[in-house]
Amino acid sequence: MARDRSLDLAPASIRDHRERARRRIPRQLFDYIDGGAYEESTMRANEADLAAISLRQRVLRDVSSLSLRTTVLGQDLSMPVVLAPVGLAGMFAPRAEVLAARAAESARVAFFESTVSIAGIEEVRAAVGNPFWFQLYVMRDRAYAEDLMARATAAGCPVLVLTVDLAVVGARYRDTRNAMVGEVSALAKARRGLDLVSHPQWIRDVALGGKPHTFGNLEAAVPDARTPADFRAWVDDGFDPSVTWDDLAWVREHWKGKLVLKGVLDPDDARAAADAGVDGIVVSNHGGRQLDDVPSTVRALGPVADAVGDQLEVLVDGGIRSGLDVVKMVSLGAKACLIGRAWAWAVAGGGQAGVEHVLRTIREEMQVAMSLTGAPSIADLGPEVLLSAP
Repeated sequence: MARDRSLDLAPASIRDHRERARRRIPRQLFDYIDGGAYEESTMRANEADLAAISLRQRVLRDVSSLSLRTTVLGQDLSMPVVLAPVGLAGMFAPRAEVLAARAAESARVAFFESTVSIAGIEEVRAAVGNPFWFQLYVMRDRAYAEDLMARATAAGCPVLVLTVDLAVVGARYRDTRNAMVGEVSALAKARRGLDLVSHPQWIRDVALGGKPHTFGNLEAAVPDARTPADFRAWVDDGFDPSVTWDDLAWVREHWKGKLVLKGVLDPDDARAAADAGVDGIVVSNHGGRQLDDVPSTVRALGPVADAVGDQLEVLVDGGIRSGLDVVKMVSLGAKACLIGRAWAWAVAGGGQAGVEHVLRTIREEMQVAMSLTGAPSIADLGPEVLLSAP
């Protein structure tokens, strides 16, 4: 995609991409990115609890040589940031997963391809020079899940993240109001159609220019799935709610790379993950999109990190909107931060250039925050960098 020059005129804030996305894509898709479960209290807490933490500014420290580099799950990254798996991204911008993967490669950070991406594993792999990471949902059809792991292995993916907090789908009321799920009345269909036709640029660039709109990794499993409603119906029928810790042995049988569990909030579950021998966990409440009124991830991070020590690598997502947020999370024990909505907003509003802008902004904000807290390297980030903790 050609660089969108109007991005150069936008204020240099990640949150600006949210407003840009709101204008550019249909309301139903924007709310799919932007919304959470039930009353969205956990989604709001993810941001608010991070914002309530204060950094400890220090002076007369030698920060002339500053480094954000780190190693996460065996991969050298230019900073402790990973683009999280985002389902349906190819409906926000044409072949959005390809655009995000290229932006991540340019910034030398990791990209997670989602099971429910529009652009499939092979398409994304052909578009970048280095392998990316892959995210897997466990399905009732274990043979198909095994095939996905084989495809990810063939693509050279070094890390598999198994998402474990989607035994059932949380009630996302915005999707219901927008007639993306549930019973759809004639009036709701008309309103949805009006929403679509009021975004001609999206129709031209994505609806027409971004085809095919199938789930690239799931075409054999759900060949007719073309909308979030189709995805929800497939999840209800296809995802396996009977998965337990015992099933990790089956995953290990078919996956020889690094294995990460995403969706851990409780210290007991973190200890169980360590006992099971996984390589890492992601402290996550699915961006507040699953069960409302559970802890924000920044509140869960410290107890989880303390529970596992150095037995495995602890990553985190949820509410991260700036480089300052990354500094806070790393100071509280995270090895790296996954960002999801931030890059989804950015790709919807500005394509690859938008994602590149988000990553550049995070880097610049981290550099300032680390300089003014007297922490010249990632290894120097710890609780002493913070004035308050959650």
